[in-house]
Amino acid sequence: MSKSGPMAIFHEHPDWFKPLFAEMDRRAIPYVRLDPRAHQYNPAEASSPYSLLFNRMSPSAYLRGGLQGMFYTLGYLAHLERLNVPTVNGLRAFTLETSKARQLTLLESLSLPYPKSRVVNHPSQAVSACDGLRFPIVIKANIGGSGAGIVRFDTIEDLARAANEDRLDFGIDHTALVQEFIPNRGGKITRVELLGGKFLYAINVFTTGDTFNLCPADICHRSDGVALERSACAVDTPKTKLKVEGTVPPAEVIAACEAIMQACGIDVGGIEYMIDDRDGQLVYYDINALSNFVADAKNVIGFDPFLKLVDYLEVVRN
Repeated sequence: MSKSGPMAIFHEHPDWFKPLFAEMDRRAIPYVRLDPRAHQYNPAEASSPYSLLFNRMSPSAYLRGGLQGMFYTLGYLAHLERLNVPTVNGLRAFTLETSKARQLTLLESLSLPYPKSRVVNHPSQAVSACDGLRFPIVIKANIGGSGAGIVRFDTIEDLARAANEDRLDFGIDHTALVQEFIPNRGGKITRVELLGGKFLYAINVFTTGDTFNLCPADICHRSDGVALERSACAVDTPKTKLKVEGTVPPAEVIAACEAIMQACGIDVGGIEYMIDDRDGQLVYYDINALSNFVADAKNVIGFDPFLKLVDYLEVVRN
């Protein structure tokens, strides 16, 4: 590790982190961009030129031609860990990020509620895995991101037909969750963002049921209908009907989210939860190490989280 070396930002999406780079440029912080899709390292090297590596590899990279970076990143993070390079969202965090099954195991270990689920690795197991689950159910690819690999089935007959016709896609590691679909009370989910394992802010996202992609950087309107500034967003942002508002979760929810992040080693990330409209049960259903901040944050939550993020990176580096 070089304490005087530049920070390395390990990322593959061309637009998501523009505000991060703009703030680092404003502060004249030396950094380099590393592309996980085309990268190499020497396992025998004894040091690294980087003072810190910020892992921004996305589990949805395979949707953008980045499949080769997915499992490679696990090896590279293990290498940096051996060299004692400070890493934000390092090996433990990315291991949880790339396995919804492991996320459920973590939630179970913390005695936190989540949608009833089964983990399967072959379509032939999908129907029997529904035993004890309430329909509708969803099939979720173990490695997803941005709502990828999630399909809803309203009846067991529909699911059986899809399995028999080989229409179930378990994703790049051939593993999937069979999980109860949760009807969210009030048509909303809540996303809690954390930095350094501590609460940063939270937003309510009002959904239409038309999409499973709830990326906060892709949301276009506040809950009162005011359009959000899109200049910092990805050029390929979908035109969703999602709306967003700032919120403050109950203290026990914030404490639970902080416990989740500390248990899985995620330094910067988000946790999503909702209220099951069938019984009023709060359930945590997604843990994100690659968590994009909400678009036009000043207009939604009252401050720019990228400023706090860069503050944090400088503290970790030093």
